[in-house]
Amino acid sequence: MSPGKSVTWIVLASALMLLACDREKGSAQNQPASPPAPAEPVNINFPTDTGPAPAFDAARAMQYTKEIVKFGPRPLNSASHKKVEEYISAHLTGDEVENDVFTADTNIGKFPVHNIVAKFPGKKDGIIIFASHYDTNYPLRNTPYVGANDGASSSALLLEIANQLRGKQRDGYSIWLVWDDAEEAMKPDTEVDFMSDALYGITHLAEKWQADGTLKKVKAFLLADMTGDADLNVDRDGNSTPWLQSVVYEAAKRLGYQSHFFSRTLPMADDHLPFVKRGVPCVDLIDFNYGYNNVFWHSPQDTIDKLSPESLKIVGQTMLESARILDKMDPLPPK
Repeated sequence: MSPGKSVTWIVLASALMLLACDREKGSAQNQPASPPAPAEPVNINFPTDTGPAPAFDAARAMQYTKEIVKFGPRPLNSASHKKVEEYISAHLTGDEVENDVFTADTNIGKFPVHNIVAKFPGKKDGIIIFASHYDTNYPLRNTPYVGANDGASSSALLLEIANQLRGKQRDGYSIWLVWDDAEEAMKPDTEVDFMSDALYGITHLAEKWQADGTLKKVKAFLLADMTGDADLNVDRDGNSTPWLQSVVYEAAKRLGYQSHFFSRTLPMADDHLPFVKRGVPCVDLIDFNYGYNNVFWHSPQDTIDKLSPESLKIVGQTMLESARILDKMDPLPPK
């Protein structure tokens, strides 16, 4: 993921993204002076209340985040990257896990890539995907960072969601948790096209599932990225599916979290784009305005002290509540 280089670039990039999935994540510096009020992008006749708030252990999710951060920077093919792979897999012992392992031909060489997919079955025919990347990119201008928010927080969030799904038979759709690899740009301090220099893991998974027919079963793709910010304000992504954003906002309202969602609008180039391109309903849950003028993003300042377990809980519960709403929506809106 990569911020815009200038206001002019962001304007051009935002337009190109809508046309052809361009290179950049938007920059929080370029937000309008008066952001739009939070409102549902699409009116939907939602099912009645789906029950009590989903369980989510915020302290445990925060502990997972700390443990991932302790491994240090985790760029692709590093020793710490391998340790995080093993850490995630160890927490999924006994679960149904698909290991999608392949070699990516990147702009700086060939590297092994490992997507981890944990599958929790449901009774309805269809799949809801929750995703997060777990890598950090190669050091930007030789300043390695541990990515506490950018990758660790959302990866930990998925581990806690796995705890809540484990051993329970879902009456709704199956939920697949995806820890995708090689999301970050391999040459982050160059002008290399983001879409050709990143997203290797999730692109491979989307291509694989399209080829084997799995993609047709995916009802919704919910991406978590930079979800631990203590001052949580999840952006409305201009590249996400409007009706699925409505579902997320409805879930947040039911939990009393609506003030943390969608007060800003910004197009994002992120892990969801390979699925967006293939017609899957997607939503990117990201608080990109992380720190004053984004100084904590892709920098040594992205550390654990900037995060809050309450933010992890807000996003985790909202994702689980979104799945419960989707379970009850029949039929789902057109893609």
